[in-house]
Amino acid sequence: MNCQISQYVSKNRSSLQNKLFLLLIMICCTMMLFSCADSSNKKIKIGLSMDSLRVERWQKDRDIFIAEAEKLGADVIVQSADGDERKQNEQAENMITQGVNVLVVIPKDSVAASQIVKAAHAEGIKVIAYDRLIRESEPDLYISFDNEQVGYLQAEYLLRKKPEGDYFLLGGAPSDNNAQLLRKGQLRALQNSIDKGDIRLVAEGKHWAVNWDPNDALNKTEQVLTQTNNQIDVVVASNDGTAGGVIQALEGQNLAGKVFVSGQDAELAACQRIVKGTQTMTVYKPIRLIAKEAAQAAVALAKGETLEKAKQKVNNGKIDVPSILLTPIQVDKDNLDEVVIKDGFHSREKVYQTE
Repeated sequence: MNCQISQYVSKNRSSLQNKLFLLLIMICCTMMLFSCADSSNKKIKIGLSMDSLRVERWQKDRDIFIAEAEKLGADVIVQSADGDERKQNEQAENMITQGVNVLVVIPKDSVAASQIVKAAHAEGIKVIAYDRLIRESEPDLYISFDNEQVGYLQAEYLLRKKPEGDYFLLGGAPSDNNAQLLRKGQLRALQNSIDKGDIRLVAEGKHWAVNWDPNDALNKTEQVLTQTNNQIDVVVASNDGTAGGVIQALEGQNLAGKVFVSGQDAELAACQRIVKGTQTMTVYKPIRLIAKEAAQAAVALAKGETLEKAKQKVNNGKIDVPSILLTPIQVDKDNLDEVVIKDGFHSREKVYQTE
């Protein structure tokens, strides 16, 4: 009798253990399913690290980027470094700590920002260099316009307008890789005419506007006007902000509208100057296109997807960075309406100041 009871208890204990084991397996599977569901439903978080928001175009980049990223279901953290490279690195570290999936960086300094790439990669975070190449590191993507071509378009246009004369080349921030590419493109357009003696570079073409500052552009142009006794026919200004400083200096000598001046970015003030006749041209880089492409690429990288559009390569001194290079457009008074206004970048009322 005792033997039968013992067998019964043993049998039921074994059955109970099996049931408990199965229950534990079911609980574990359920927790894993909920964990996977939570992971798949977790929002992508993108960090947008910006050099500054002082220039009008960067405000547009920010707004369009955020709108596109949110449309794709991502959250965006934006921080602006106010032109301070150390501050930008600190802000990027902060966004890494906040757990962003991707960092999109508009670097203040193309070399200093390499530390951002290294810090992000140490945490498994992808990095996109936006419109400015990050050097001496391994960013996952570079998206920009062909900046050497932008410089070429500036100088080529002015050369057609003034094939002979005295040219002043005013670059942007020397710490910005784009400024170097622009100068390279400008000289590619001008070199043959320089070699033939058709055009002469005043101040040896060595001037750069610190931090792309219009006030610095104003001061440097005033200095060159004094040195040359106002003998300047063309100013190849590398963006619209510096063009504004140049034109202010020319106005002081009653030369505005008489000297050909280039620009870049199709800022509202520059478009108004083109209408007025004090700025000759600008180069339009469709901001809507680059900002949307960058947001789409950031979301794709966060999902671990392959970037099919990154078919080009740009060497940054360390690697050939996968790149998406978009096409810039020359703009003057003849196609301003068709290109800039039609694209919705500025309204006709604001450009022609009829509001």
